[in-house]
Formats: sequence, C-alpha cells, structure tokens
Amino acid sequence: MPSIFTKIINREIPGHIVHEDDHHIAILDINPNTKGHTLCIPKKEVNKIFDLSDEDYLALMAYAKKIAVALEKAVSCKRIGMSVIGLEVPHVHVHLLPLQSMEDMRFVEKVKMEKEEFEGLTEEIKQYL
Repeated sequence: MPSIFTKIINREIPGHIVHEDDHHIAILDINPNTKGHTLCIPKKEVNKIFDLSDEDYLALMAYAKKIAVALEKAVSCKRIGMSVIGLEVPHVHVHLLPLQSMEDMRFVEKVKMEKEEFEGLTEEIKQYL
C-alpha cells in the first residue's frame, strides 16, 4: 500500500509542496513543531533511511541542505535543525525544523496553522529556491 507521501507525490492527496525535482519532494509538515517544519522525501518509497543506496542517501542529504538554506532565509530562526525519525510513516523523510530552542526538536508541542498560512509560507520559501 502506498505511503501518504507517495500519495502526495502522485497528487492523489494534497500537500503543501515547497519544491520538487526528479527524485525528491519537499513539503510542509501538516502537523508542524514550528512554523516552517518541512519534510524532504525521496520519491522512491523506501522504509528506512539506511536502506537507501549510498548514492540516494547522499542525494537526499544534498537536497535537504538546499531546502534548509532557503527555509532559513524564509523563516526567522536561530538555525535549522534536522531529524530523521521515521516511525510514523514507513517512507524515508528528513525533518527540517526552524529552531528557536532545543524544545522545538522534541515533537511534543505543535503549532496550529491555517490553510492560508501554509500556502503563504510555501510561496515564501519558494522565493529562495
């Protein structure tokens, strides 16, 4: 059964797409820890990050860096944090989180955003890509 990310990639369900290339997609997390919480996802559905080939792993990290640089310009923060957890969705994804403090990385507190806020932020990040 396709993951929720594969469904977004295939446009079967909507997502706030920040950027996309032939092999990756970056979307805003629908349940963000912080404003700008972005997921970088390989289009090839693989469950665990260390099951990626070396080439695909390095490509994902380079892609995440590109998105992080743009994200840091678009969202006021002290830095962009990165996390790979992958327990909720069996499809590799890298979390990029604009950080004000270490608490932002805990995946406990969530930020509520309206659809219009997601759409505006998506466009703002795109300006820096």
